[in-house]
Amino acid sequence: MAEVHSVRRARLRERCAASGAAAALVTRPANVRYLTGTSPAGGALLVGPGERDTLVHLRPPPDGEPTPADLRDLVLPSPDGDAAVAAADLAASLHADGLAVEENHLTVARHRALRSVADGMRLADLGGAVEQLRLVKDDQEIASLRIAAEISDQALGELLESILVGRTERHLALELERRLVDHGADGPAFPTCVGTGPHSGAPRHAPTDRRVEEGDFLTVRLGACYRGYRCEVGRTFVIGTAPAAWQIELYDLVFAAQRAGREALAPGVACRDVDRATRQPLTSAGHTEALAPWTGHGVGLEIDEDPQLSPGAMGKLDACVPVTVEPGVHLPGRGGVRIDDTLVVRPAADGGPELLTITTKELLAL
Repeated sequence: MAEVHSVRRARLRERCAASGAAAALVTRPANVRYLTGTSPAGGALLVGPGERDTLVHLRPPPDGEPTPADLRDLVLPSPDGDAAVAAADLAASLHADGLAVEENHLTVARHRALRSVADGMRLADLGGAVEQLRLVKDDQEIASLRIAAEISDQALGELLESILVGRTERHLALELERRLVDHGADGPAFPTCVGTGPHSGAPRHAPTDRRVEEGDFLTVRLGACYRGYRCEVGRTFVIGTAPAAWQIELYDLVFAAQRAGREALAPGVACRDVDRATRQPLTSAGHTEALAPWTGHGVGLEIDEDPQLSPGAMGKLDACVPVTVEPGVHLPGRGGVRIDDTLVVRPAADGGPELLTITTKELLAL
């Protein structure tokens, strides 16, 4: 893996050189991890000048995350130091004439501190250069996502075999997160969402002490983090009885939208066209106001990364890009349905999109 990270840093160095920057300062934790395989708290990565890069951090990394051998390791003498400022100071001492920084990850105060030690260096914006490198995943990254998806499916499947009536949303969410860890996850990929009754189908519902009741819709959205890579799965069920007619109708509608979105995934397809395909069944049925502003997004070292599947999204999909397709409808006071999968974009010649989360999408009465 050290060679993989070295190649990634070389690609970033080439981008910086093309824009006239002799070095790059990376401070966003997910980007540091992508380029080094480790992400020490408060750490910063100086890529260049020269061929050897430097990882600056406040304390030695944990035993399980040693600094790669091809990196210079700089541990600050005080835990109150700032790794980014120290890295910029190092770049100046190495006579770099330009330094590209992640301006969108720096506070104004931190940017001023960098300028104070830049000593004549030209500061430029690195922008989303590392995020663009992260878009297309390699085989090892996708393998980690597959395992994260398997863990998520296992945890959800076990919950569905337990007694649910009378338990609170908060209790169920905590149990799911425990099961993720029991099955080998680093932890949850994001705060687990459990919504019952009128809370079901909401896109960003924080679990409450509401108890599961017979006849409720129950929406569960969870994901595992495995070796830093995060996936997402969401399902909706009916509790304790046969679903009502309105529940079947709404579920079938969201299922049709989710299927349309999955089938639209292919290399070269515009992100907004996938969003449009997913929304169309729902808007045609009159649910425009009940929809979230997105129908999916990229996943990887972060749970919400590019590409975005939304009406205003720019760009087209590439092969080997993992995304979610997650349409939903929430009716205030009644509840709703969300169905959410993680998939990897593949060309038709390779069988089309690869579904990573395989928990059944049948409307089950639990």
